Amino acid sequence: VQLVESGGGLVQPGGSLKLSCTASGFTFSSYSICWYRQAPGKERELVARINSAAVSTYYADSVKSRFTISRVNAENTVYLQMNSLKPEDTAVYYCRRWGQIGDSWGQGTQVTVSS
Repeated sequence: VQLVESGGGLVQPGGSLKLSCTASGFTFSSYSICWYRQAPGKERELVARINSAAVSTYYADSVKSRFTISRVNAENTVYLQMNSLKPEDTAVYYCRRWGQIGDSWGQGTQVTVSS
């Protein structure tokens, strides 16, 4: 099982970024996929989740209406479109299968929101 995050970077407040999570080693279309983030000195938190068929999503209150999670099962990829970014969105962002406690964490992708 491998999930690789990409697309992070430095962006000004109010800007946008689109993160990608590309998966391999399992039947991608059978699993819900989540985005988590961890800011310096803080615990890792769940940001968004999308179910296997992409008909159900969940968002943390802190990102609701600003972030959009989507997936393309034919490409084994989940996306996180992040708009109206705030300095408090600065964190390392990770993707992971939902409910699979034995999965390891990837390297993540750094998102820095700063002027």
